[in-house]
Amino acid sequence: MNEPCPCGRAPVGSARPAKSAQARPLAFTACCGRYLDDFDHQPAPDAESLMRSRYSAFVLARRDYLLATWHPSTRPAALDFAPGAKWLGLEVRAHRAVDADHAEVEFVARCREAGRATRLHERSRFVREAGRWLYVDGKQF
Repeated sequence: MNEPCPCGRAPVGSARPAKSAQARPLAFTACCGRYLDDFDHQPAPDAESLMRSRYSAFVLARRDYLLATWHPSTRPAALDFAPGAKWLGLEVRAHRAVDADHAEVEFVARCREAGRATRLHERSRFVREAGRWLYVDGKQF
């Protein structure tokens, strides 16, 4: 899948585009695809990459990846997707390392469900265990 990655990440070092222009996102295979398609051997290297790959997993309805990257202490027993939901975009507003094994990422994800636009604005918490970043929980705004 050489389509642009759903997370919208631009290549490192690309100039910030003018308001009227948009930087072309990385290809899915060069971005989140490598984590979603080879989770056992290619974990996300940092909390922001994990959060972006989880957004892509929601777009692609990849339940397996979402559950595998959810911390066992907060992981739901099952995960359902809203029927007909269309994810429209992701904006990472902030990311910070709390310490070597804890981080936070603030983001806004836009979605359309049943013809109605919605936004999810969240500050997510992540923990690194055994070399893998995991989603713990989030505070919605």
